Amino acid sequence: MSAVSESIAQRMTLGMLAERYGFDIDPEFASNVTITSLSDAVDTISPGAMYICDSNHLADLPRAEQSGAYAALLPRTCRGRDIQSGIPLVFGDCGNHMLGDLASSLAGTPSNAMAVFAVAGDDDIIHAGVKHLADFLHMLGNPVAVIDSTGSTSMTRSLNLSYPLGILDVQRTLAVCAEDGVAAVIIAMNNATLQREALESVNVDVLGSERVAQGEDVASLKTRYAFVSDRALALTVPTGESDELAAESPAMFDQDRLGHMSLAVAMVLAAGVRRNNVRSALRVANNLR
Repeated sequence: MSAVSESIAQRMTLGMLAERYGFDIDPEFASNVTITSLSDAVDTISPGAMYICDSNHLADLPRAEQSGAYAALLPRTCRGRDIQSGIPLVFGDCGNHMLGDLASSLAGTPSNAMAVFAVAGDDDIIHAGVKHLADFLHMLGNPVAVIDSTGSTSMTRSLNLSYPLGILDVQRTLAVCAEDGVAAVIIAMNNATLQREALESVNVDVLGSERVAQGEDVASLKTRYAFVSDRALALTVPTGESDELAAESPAMFDQDRLGHMSLAVAMVLAAGVRRNNVRSALRVANNLR
């Protein structure tokens, strides 16, 4: 259960929701009511929220109103039922794709404001891959955020998150990172960190894996986590070139670390960083060790 309620960049009226998603509003004159956040749990509602309520939780509507909800979104099957509510009701079938689009819009499409890196693969090495990539991006001068079940951060700030993250959790976290001035965010793409389809409306720029698991490719990962990409996306893996460059880093004396660093180098190159810049950063790191 979660909410998009911090660092909201956009305000949206119920009328705009009705026009964009085909929702129905009751009463109709409530179309000018403005919502400033989303919540799918009463205990996460803040003033101005739209409470996303399924048919099994209609009894929670009075509590939602008391907590400051300005409206509630209900399934269309609830229309016509005798529902006691002091706040406007919005009726529509909001699947995960629509929920992701709505949450992203309210948050100001934060994934478009940062370079988004996702690390997939075997759980025993994915966290090390995330850490090495974060360290390397920081070495290249980028303010970095990490979303990982072993510990998430926005630059130097620790983020208190409950895992696995859902759609609203992810959009809220990305909005916080964008507000902090993060240039690149790294997401551990595994089931410990993310719920199924948690990356709805999240634009991933680079997807990498140090050790590709059987049946794991871009298409299967998209199906599982529902991320999008504004260009053709290939799975980035370590190459001979990235191995050669990684050998110029302090990781050269540790075979495991060398593999993690090679993936980080390959993903940075895939993001468009020049080889000479990568080599210079690695040499500086080697001189400082």
